[in-house]
Amino acid sequence: MSQQYVHSEALVSTEWLAKNLETPNIRIIESNEDPLLYSAGHVPGAVHIDWVTDLNDQVRRDYLDKEAFEQLMSKHGITNETLVVFYGDKGNWWACYAFWVFQLFGHPHAAIVDGGRKKWEAEKRPLTREVPSYPPTTYKAKERMDYRIRAFRDQVLQHVELQGRLIDVRSVGEYKGELLHMPDYPQEGSLRGGHIPGANNIPWSKATNDDGTFKSIDELRHLYETENGFNPNQNIITYCRIGERSSHTWFVLSYLLGYDNVRNYDGSWTEWGNLVRVPIEK
Repeated sequence: MSQQYVHSEALVSTEWLAKNLETPNIRIIESNEDPLLYSAGHVPGAVHIDWVTDLNDQVRRDYLDKEAFEQLMSKHGITNETLVVFYGDKGNWWACYAFWVFQLFGHPHAAIVDGGRKKWEAEKRPLTREVPSYPPTTYKAKERMDYRIRAFRDQVLQHVELQGRLIDVRSVGEYKGELLHMPDYPQEGSLRGGHIPGANNIPWSKATNDDGTFKSIDELRHLYETENGFNPNQNIITYCRIGERSSHTWFVLSYLLGYDNVRNYDGSWTEWGNLVRVPIEK
């Protein structure tokens, strides 16, 4: 396992993963922004979970329900006792997003691969195009527990009115309202640019090293606590544009630093920037 973060069991190294590719009761899950990466080559034994088709309801803007989650777990041979290990592209954005969705259903045995796909490839570790098949299981999920780790727009508005702490994890240009999306992406998705009033801008990437791994616990505490005045006793909401980058910061705060009251606002700027009669700052 990884160095001693508060919940170090939630982070594994690429070396650990390489030694546990065939360990029983572990399921490796790849989740990417680019859905074609998995078919081009993936960690041996890994299954693919698509954030759009697998994790999201296909009719409503919401996540899959309890029954659909149970079916997804059964499909990939995951039991309630299986350790699910997530990795992916883009600095593990979507791996953390999938991890977060799993926690909406309270799956207790879950970890992120430190450095994700980038580090695995840089170390020239094995990739395969072979798609594994696992016997279906009977998985019993809890009802989705949104209230624990998810924030909705009305809750965010109330949070702003109470001067609660928020972290906008987007780029500086997005935070300032100069961009509606990340640099080099189509500038679309919301009518207005800017940020939620009172939010601190701490881009998600400040929590990582050049190789995609997370910074040390001391560096993370300096970033969030010394430089930006956050502490474990606060009620904190993270957001970005659609909730994937902010799930990365949610993971850092909740698991690496051990904060107990962090919620991810997955509606994020795509919703807030299009809402009628809500305040913004630039």
